[in-house]
Amino acid sequence: MIPRLEDFDELDPETTARWRRFGTWERVYFPSLVGLIVEEVRSGYCRMRMPFRPELEQPMGIVHGGAIATLLDAVVVPAIGSAYPTSTGFSTVDLSIQYHSALRSEDAVAHGWVVRRGKRIVFCEAEARGANSAKTIAKAILTYSVAG
Repeated sequence: MIPRLEDFDELDPETTARWRRFGTWERVYFPSLVGLIVEEVRSGYCRMRMPFRPELEQPMGIVHGGAIATLLDAVVVPAIGSAYPTSTGFSTVDLSIQYHSALRSEDAVAHGWVVRRGKRIVFCEAEARGANSAKTIAKAILTYSVAG
């Protein structure tokens, strides 16, 4: 179940602006190649969109599971990073995904949130849904390592 937006504190304007720019770097990195767009970021929470493009489909006409996995992995990055200075590095340690439904010809919207934050490990959850249909596409449990 996706938590309510009101459960997460708003960020200061500078941090919000920094994470809203995620995916819009000068150089093309993988998240921008896939087309990810941050729509909302709060302390420990992010909502991100992956606009539909035919290039994201596999031959059966549905969005490739790897693209959905990318969205689920990336949506927690601003949620995690919202608590740290820009110099803090963190990376995925574990990603477990359950696919619930195929995504066809529509944007995917993912919600990602921090469940528990330790000194060096952060536990998160994420869920992707069809932007128009609102059907659940996939859910993920993620673990990230934070470098001091």
